[in-house]
Amino acid sequence: MNQASILPGFWFERQQVNAGRAIFHQWDMLEASGCLNNFRLAAGEAEGWREGWFFADSDAYKWLDAAARISASHPSPELTTGMDDLIALLGRAQAPDGYLYTYNQLHFPGMRWFNLQIEHELYCHGHLIEAGVAHKIATGSDSLLQIVRRAADRIVQDFREAGPESTDGHEEIELALIRLYRLTGEEAYLAQAERFLAQRGRIQGFTWMIWQQNTSVADRRKFINQQRQEFIAAHPEHAGFELPPGNKAIQPRNSALRSKLSGLSGKTLQQHTPFEKQSIPVGHAVRFGYLETAAAMLLREKAADKGAGYREAMEKAWERMVTRRMYVTGGLGARPDIEGFGNDYELNPEYAYAETCAALASMFWSWELALLTGQAKYSDLFEWQLYNAAAVGMGLSGESYLYNNPLACRGGVTRKPWYAVPCCPSNLSRTWANLGEYIYAADPHRLTIHQWIGSTLDVELGGTKVSVEMTSALPWIGDVNIQVQPEVPAEFSIALRIPSWATERVQVQINHTPVELPPIPVGLKPTAGGYDPRKSRFVTLHRRWSTGGEITLHIDLPITLQRAHPRVKGHAGKAALTRGPLVYCLESVDNPGVDIFTARLRPESLHAEAAPDLLGGIWVLRGETEGGAPVTAIPYALWGNRGESQMNVWVNL
Repeated sequence: MNQASILPGFWFERQQVNAGRAIFHQWDMLEASGCLNNFRLAAGEAEGWREGWFFADSDAYKWLDAAARISASHPSPELTTGMDDLIALLGRAQAPDGYLYTYNQLHFPGMRWFNLQIEHELYCHGHLIEAGVAHKIATGSDSLLQIVRRAADRIVQDFREAGPESTDGHEEIELALIRLYRLTGEEAYLAQAERFLAQRGRIQGFTWMIWQQNTSVADRRKFINQQRQEFIAAHPEHAGFELPPGNKAIQPRNSALRSKLSGLSGKTLQQHTPFEKQSIPVGHAVRFGYLETAAAMLLREKAADKGAGYREAMEKAWERMVTRRMYVTGGLGARPDIEGFGNDYELNPEYAYAETCAALASMFWSWELALLTGQAKYSDLFEWQLYNAAAVGMGLSGESYLYNNPLACRGGVTRKPWYAVPCCPSNLSRTWANLGEYIYAADPHRLTIHQWIGSTLDVELGGTKVSVEMTSALPWIGDVNIQVQPEVPAEFSIALRIPSWATERVQVQINHTPVELPPIPVGLKPTAGGYDPRKSRFVTLHRRWSTGGEITLHIDLPITLQRAHPRVKGHAGKAALTRGPLVYCLESVDNPGVDIFTARLRPESLHAEAAPDLLGGIWVLRGETEGGAPVTAIPYALWGNRGESQMNVWVNL
């Protein structure tokens, strides 16, 4: 993979916050929440009570994953010490045969691989494995990889003869094993990932099995709660401890019934049918994204074996998601009850769950599809979700986060320093730290530029070393300059993605000579939210490149009114305001005296302007209501950074 170094600009600033503040804040929260102490308890080095959900281990692993990736570009002694201390602790907490899952080790010693559809054992091991891969790549050290390989070998040993009932309920182990295979070349890891995927959706009597597991989970929780009360009675100083709650999530009618039906049918866990038949996105949106990512990764490794069945299912599912089950922000998940997909065009902005991790999972999937197919639409969705549905999850300080992300908020949703389920903060941090991996892709004779993020890259093309430097003013200004410097003249291609949102004037030049661009695809049926990544395309520049080669890109950034599909209820007469890759919103703090939910904007009054003193320096949209009141819109990703407020994406016109 081609890891680029990001230059000063929009994402550089966010990487700085990620490396300088967010990662250390997350460590403090893991300590305060008891997550790290759980491993000390498992190692027999502390006294106390295990805290957090059964999947709490994964939060420590994702922190390690993020810390390792950050250390590659922003090394610090403090971060290295934290990683080393945690790795050593994991080694002491791990069972001699490789098993590492504090929930069972502390509460139910001797019990393993229990209630796999619900209790996330394999999910936790998957994030441990991903952390090990990231740490080895970033540092060259085997300290965590040794722990990880013991865990992975345990899984292969215990599951290589297991049936479909032993697939996981929260997909993650599949993609983790493929990442470990890519690092080590160990075929057993790839084979086990393939088995997990092939067996998915083939459980006989799933409804009865999931009913039993839910009952078992409830009984185990009851037992733990009783034990905890006894512990508190003996240790009253622990009685006041409480994990922070999540944000408010408004539930649609009949949520409880729909949730039960979805769970019992297997759809919530993507266990309702074999993968090659899963052409409609259903269930928990994060699980869905991780499953699809793993399948795309597998195809890149073994396309000849899985071939058309997996690929056709994935492409249909992606198309259905984008056109019917995705918010204009790229957010996924209309149903808070299952943290997942609703029906086609079920996209109420106030009910929107749109979990931050769901956007990240979708980005991972789209990236794998982009590499697998070479199609621009996948990189385009990656960009849109990066700037909107994912970026909204981390506050500007790096020390506050959103878990669920509605598109309309009348109150009850605020950025918080931590959650009882803190899966999103470290997931964001590892993605921000690794952003340089998603900008370019190269083979011996072609460099593809997927993202317009200022960066440098050294790569071999056409048989010679080539230095690439891209400066970008996006997302605020549509100007990009690319310097191509081969050591000696060489012939190769450079493919540039023309974004779907670049619908007006677009100019590409090589050494000041204009390049003819391919037309925007036509005949596409409207999407649910208005944004359509299928309009993206690549332009390929093939030539003999010499020192001093220059590519310039200019894209006009007009304000666009995105219209919802007529089948999306409650959106008639409304529009979402976008400019370039950014979705904008009205936030109450910027619009005193204006009811942001009922006010009608005059579209002709809208214009963009720089606001260097607002939210660290941004571009805002200014306009007026039909009554003449001034209105300001800010990027959706930045709302909630100034305390509790109201917010609205779909505005009346």
